Amino acid sequence: MKEKMPVKEPEGPKATLKYVRISANKVRDVARLLKGKPVLDAMAFVKCIRRKSARLIGSLLRSAMANAENNDNLAANKLKVESVIVEEGPVLKRFIPAARGSAHPIRKRMSHIRLVLNNIDKK
Repeated sequence: MKEKMPVKEPEGPKATLKYVRISANKVRDVARLLKGKPVLDAMAFVKCIRRKSARLIGSLLRSAMANAENNDNLAANKLKVESVIVEEGPVLKRFIPAARGSAHPIRKRMSHIRLVLNNIDKK
């Protein structure tokens, strides 16, 4: 049996959002656009996108900025988005009635989102 290689967790102020009732693929579409952007640009970018995933990532971004200011004494204008990691969470399995007494499965997906910030000056 193959052992999993330990994944190196990015360092810096972070925030997590767990058990969000949205598919991970829908969140990844928005998350892909934010990597490497300065935090203030990312906030403006997220406000322009009219999707539920953008609203969720915006609240997560505000939380990570607050963590950076309160816990690490970092200024918000000197931060950039290091990574946005979106993982699949548990799936709620439901059934919907179908023709002739049968049923079709419905999968209500959840996701976990982790956002890590980093200092722009830090190399």
